[in-house]
Amino acid sequence: MGRLFDKSLSDILQEAASSAPTPGGGSVSGIAAAFAASMAAMVGNLTIGKKKYRDVEEQVTALRDKALGLMAAFETLVEEDISQFGKFMEAYRLPKSTEEEKQHREGVLQQALKGATETPLKVARACVELLELVCELAPIGNTMAISDAGVAAYLAEAALYAVLLNVDINVPMIKERGFAVQAIEEKEGLMEQARSLREKAVAIVSERMS
Repeated sequence: MGRLFDKSLSDILQEAASSAPTPGGGSVSGIAAAFAASMAAMVGNLTIGKKKYRDVEEQVTALRDKALGLMAAFETLVEEDISQFGKFMEAYRLPKSTEEEKQHREGVLQQALKGATETPLKVARACVELLELVCELAPIGNTMAISDAGVAAYLAEAALYAVLLNVDINVPMIKERGFAVQAIEEKEGLMEQARSLREKAVAIVSERMS
């Protein structure tokens, strides 16, 4: 299967709706996060070059560039999510006829589960970065496009909450309790950060639209 982002949006939707295991929830969440980053970048692009916003152009340009960087990072993470799921399925299909095979299979499976847990955490961390960016952009971006900063904030929070469901589903199968506990603690912290940042960003956007 080729890179997901090389396909048309219509093809991606059809694949997501099909019985194929990928793109699944983690990948779709990453795609939503990429769209969130694109909205932040758009607000930046609609601000840069405008005489009214000349005083903040340098700051907005840096934020726009960071948003584009995050958009590319989400694209990479979507591909990583698909790859990690593939590793999990490969591990799941390993033979388990003998005790030696069972032990080998379990070791590979545990590593795959850790990878499939770490990737959504990476997506969530990047979503928090994006929300922090939106909080900086919202007060200074072009008011004609400021609602799109709100779209970026809502989408980024939704993508974070959605992708972290993969942590919830994987953790019960992970035998290394230290890893599992740390993953859950980080997940809860990221969710709280996202909620707080989204509230801040949307409050700014609402004030500037009124």
